[in-house]
Amino acid sequence: MNKEQAERMRNGDGFIAALDQSGGSTPKALRNYGISEDEYDTEEEMFNLVHDMRTRIITSPPFTSEHILAAILFRQTMNRKMEGKYTGDYLWEEKGIIPILKVDSGKEELKDGVLMMKPITDLDEKLKEAKERNIFGTKMRSVVKSANPKGIKNIVKQQFEYGKKIAEAGFVPILEPEVDIFSDDKAESEKIMKKEIMKRLEDLPDDMIFMFKLSLPSVDNFYSDLIEHPNVMRVVALSGGYSREDAVDLLTRNKGMIASYSRALLQGLQVDQSEEEFNDRLSKSIIEIYEASIT
Repeated sequence: MNKEQAERMRNGDGFIAALDQSGGSTPKALRNYGISEDEYDTEEEMFNLVHDMRTRIITSPPFTSEHILAAILFRQTMNRKMEGKYTGDYLWEEKGIIPILKVDSGKEELKDGVLMMKPITDLDEKLKEAKERNIFGTKMRSVVKSANPKGIKNIVKQQFEYGKKIAEAGFVPILEPEVDIFSDDKAESEKIMKKEIMKRLEDLPDDMIFMFKLSLPSVDNFYSDLIEHPNVMRVVALSGGYSREDAVDLLTRNKGMIASYSRALLQGLQVDQSEEEFNDRLSKSIIEIYEASIT
């Protein structure tokens, strides 16, 4: 673990930019950016276009460590270059922003009210690559759709099992058991999930550090005890489908949580904007999300 990056992540002001759309979510990200499916024919062309989009964002003048602590990357992005450097090295050396890698392989079908992660069969390979690319931490996502105690227990167990392996390899894992914001029993799911998380945290060695990426809670400051836990470096919020305005408003009501937004960050960015228009829109988004993260 890079000690300078760890200190910045633990105590720095700012938020995490989520730029980790993978194969399944990339077409939607490109559509929102103004590039439709009929503008590319192959997966390679699609990934080239999304890398161009991410490069434009990351190299943009307002995308700096003044407001941004870290950026979450897709594996392909990690293994590509920006201005002659691998993306993780560019982020840290040129921008002072900590690189994080998405490591999950997608989700299983709905069972017991949850979407478990598919087995990460290539985790060792991904972590080896991440070490070579100077990556600080990882992120993996599963989803809670309803307040099913069995399903939620299984999701938390799976996240912790992978998290331990990742931490033992020298990275800081971000566990992301997302609760669907449109769930009818969202608040109850959060209660069950937090209880399971706190129980498993008590079994961790003192020197094993995790982070959590969670849906903005139904009850303000619901995760305050998790934020203060000695094994927790940071608790970050996902926007989960909220508009940027709503995601920012909800975040200001949860002290100690910082943002890790994707849709809310990229909202309003378009491929045909001039550089001035693009940078101005991105700057306004960054400042709004930053101010909510430090409130």
